[in-house]
Amino acid sequence: MMRVAFVSNVVFPFVKGGAEKRIHEIGTRLAANGHDITVYGRHFWDGPKETTHEGMTLRAVASETELYSDDRRSITEALDFAARSIPPLRRHLRANEHDVVVVSVFPYFPVLTTKLASLGTDIPLVTTWHEIWGDYWEEYLGYLAPFGKFTERLTARTPQHPIAVSGNTADRLATIGPERDDITIVPNGIDVDQIQTAPRPETSYDVLFAGRLIEHKNVDLLLDAFDKVAGSHDATLGVIGDGPQKSRLEAQRDALTHSDRVDFLGFLDDYEDVLGQMRAADVFASPSTREGFGLTFAEALAANCTVIAADHPDSAADEVIGDAGFLVKPNVDSLSNILGRTLNGAQPAQSPSKRAQQYDWDTVADQAEQAYQRAIDGS
Repeated sequence: MMRVAFVSNVVFPFVKGGAEKRIHEIGTRLAANGHDITVYGRHFWDGPKETTHEGMTLRAVASETELYSDDRRSITEALDFAARSIPPLRRHLRANEHDVVVVSVFPYFPVLTTKLASLGTDIPLVTTWHEIWGDYWEEYLGYLAPFGKFTERLTARTPQHPIAVSGNTADRLATIGPERDDITIVPNGIDVDQIQTAPRPETSYDVLFAGRLIEHKNVDLLLDAFDKVAGSHDATLGVIGDGPQKSRLEAQRDALTHSDRVDFLGFLDDYEDVLGQMRAADVFASPSTREGFGLTFAEALAANCTVIAADHPDSAADEVIGDAGFLVKPNVDSLSNILGRTLNGAQPAQSPSKRAQQYDWDTVADQAEQAYQRAIDGS
């Protein structure tokens, strides 16, 4: 039996997001296999500061608070959580209550303080790297970008057992910190059965996008590309998601020749509503140029969509979809060309649903369990 401690300022399902969902899915499966699992986080749940949830112990080390400031993750919140986590972590680690502690890297500071809390013990620190931001810090933080880059590099160079969610992320991590051979790849996961049984919606779309409406997702390219082919294919496009570019993108939609074929659905609170839309769509298109993994690609594969993604060095889309989808240059002409072909029935070489099986949470949890055990063993 392993005694695993996860450190995450947000805890699923009380706050919904990819990194915290990964902890939940892996943690609950490890707990079901007889391991002792504790999650240190903010007190987002009702009831006492320490409680049990689906076989895991949840331990609040800080109170609930706002996570975002001006549509960006709050640096103050991250620093506050990191600082408040030190005393309880240090107390429980020194009492030898855990064999390994696992920290999601973003927002970085908890990695540094967890390492500080573990000093004087033999308990290994495992980190999970979802992506490497690099030059993206300039877009995200502006004049504060050097601070972001420094923090990312400092975190990467902290002694750890690093896990990356893709080979792309691992390669980028190796340029700022650990040796590439020391990085273990454990992908993000999906619940294949849940996706393939999600109820289909009353209103569906031929082409679907799902994701945050931010610049590097390149939804503007998708709108223009779709407009070029919509007339000759009698197709419709649904855009799921919200974000700072929503108003601008809606204005762009209104100027399209086939604007009546495009609907913005906003953020869908019920995850199964997103999955149902994927099941009902023929094509899932996301020309995003920055994806540390690309979870929506895996979900769309499981829904048996024909997936179209951007071929870009900052995206792991090629790893995720393999031969079960199509990669295009992130420009309107390339995207409209492949959209037209897929709407005419072009199929990828490999079955999308078959490809998706390797990302099922059961498989991912087994890989994570092996990685945590290797860290404990020192190998």
